[in-house]
Amino acid sequence: MTEQPWLKSYPANVPQHVDADKYQSIPDLFAESRAKYGDRPAYENMGKMITFEELGKLSDDFASYLQHDLKLKKGDKIAIQLPNVLQNPIAMYGALKAGLTVVNTNPLYTPAEMKHQFVDSEAKAIVILSNFAHNLEEIIEETAIEHVIITQLGDLIGGVKGGLVNFVVKYVKKMVPAFSLPQAVSFKDALNLGSQHTLVPPKIVAEDLAFLQYTGGTTGVSKGAMLTHRNLTGNLQQIEAWLAQSDLKNGEEIFIAALPLYHIFALNAHALLPAKIGAKNILITNPRDMKGFVKELKKHPFTLITGVNTLFNGLLNTPGFEEIDHKKVKVALAGGMALQRAVFDKWEQITGNKIAEAYGLTETSPALCINPLKDGNRVGTIGLPIPDTDVKLLDDDGNEVAPGEKGELCTKGPQVFVGYWNRPEETEKCFINGYFKTGDIATMDEDGYVRIVDRKKEMILVSGFNVYPNEVEDAIACHPKVLEVGVIGVPDSKSTEAVKAYVVAKDASLTEDELKTHCKDLLTGYKCPKYIAFTDELPKSNVGKILRRILKEKDAETNSY
Repeated sequence: MTEQPWLKSYPANVPQHVDADKYQSIPDLFAESRAKYGDRPAYENMGKMITFEELGKLSDDFASYLQHDLKLKKGDKIAIQLPNVLQNPIAMYGALKAGLTVVNTNPLYTPAEMKHQFVDSEAKAIVILSNFAHNLEEIIEETAIEHVIITQLGDLIGGVKGGLVNFVVKYVKKMVPAFSLPQAVSFKDALNLGSQHTLVPPKIVAEDLAFLQYTGGTTGVSKGAMLTHRNLTGNLQQIEAWLAQSDLKNGEEIFIAALPLYHIFALNAHALLPAKIGAKNILITNPRDMKGFVKELKKHPFTLITGVNTLFNGLLNTPGFEEIDHKKVKVALAGGMALQRAVFDKWEQITGNKIAEAYGLTETSPALCINPLKDGNRVGTIGLPIPDTDVKLLDDDGNEVAPGEKGELCTKGPQVFVGYWNRPEETEKCFINGYFKTGDIATMDEDGYVRIVDRKKEMILVSGFNVYPNEVEDAIACHPKVLEVGVIGVPDSKSTEAVKAYVVAKDASLTEDELKTHCKDLLTGYKCPKYIAFTDELPKSNVGKILRRILKEKDAETNSY
């Protein structure tokens, strides 16, 4: 490994190395947690709670169903297309116990997106919410899917409440379009059938594939990142080591899981990490209902919350948020996109807590860098590489750049994936001398703190000068009348490209001239937006990440320059 300037900035109680090979598999890790925390709450959703022992038993039943009734074999692929409901972790752990590879799928995908992912992954089975089954009906004949397991939102809530939830969702809110999938089995029936068998655990080794985790497709065609059991359990060891600086106590914490479990950030933070430390997860099924989300937060004395910048910003701008008791919060962690200074400052002002910005990718399981949770939290950076993570900043010729200079962030560690599924050429292109090329442009301070400047492919070229959208967005976002902003490059005959900002105003009185004046005070001339457009909303991924690619496509359709 190269010289590591960041180690001198490590909090005193964070170890520099971890045992990334402690576990052979995720089921091994869960078996340990089940033995330790069996009677502790594992998940709660819509008022229904299950313990780690109940999660263990239900996932055993599901694994037995996959193994004995469906005759699925180790290495077969199963898609899970569910929001944050109790069925999600049960299906995930059950599939992994049966030796299958999980293909996490966004429930809001269109039929075309579903088809791409299912065909590409060669999935043989799927667990899907009934709300989205009509989309599956459209494309299932073009896939290798043989087995369909369908569930409804209220299925595991049970009793009158569960039945009422299903009735309201289907017949009152009409959220379940008609579909015909005659081969489908209900999730509840699958559990009942599985309970009649005894699971025969397959031999799973650390290098077996646990997940085909598809990239968000924000920069092109969605690809399946091959994540092994070692990738995920190794990253958990790294994260647990980093959390040594917090006051988190095993078996006592309450996590708020608003980010969807199918996303790599939440998969690690809310499906795997809680099992590792025996934490209770409050599953938020629809965080876009901010009023409902705030109401749920008021019910639970939570100690850890994760989110992306837009989620934290949305909470801050929701009436009632300031009434929440934040005294027990030990960790607030942001990732997925840049955390804006204005959001950090307002969060600290209202809650008394600092948000620690983290950084990672689907391809890295995901955590690479995290800010110190207490002393040393440096706003505007993604913090320090976590234990046993090596990073280099390389120029276009593959040479390391000096401290403070811009270069592509490249990394090596136990959490780095083994490649893209069925894409050997693309896999080869994204590695250099054993280091994964993230595609992000960064700088590193003398003491090891890393700053992401922007995505390499989203850089804007203005008269030969590089402009990074994050920097412009951060400047605009600190205007008190701005709610959200997305910045792109558009064609310009004089300067190659020009900067354009799409702004969602918090105050209707905000004007273009007012914003341009604001930008001139904070940015050098070529970085200031030449064009400003006001919009009611910005295109986002399902975790709230602003999709600049979609902004750029829509802009090209409606404007000529």
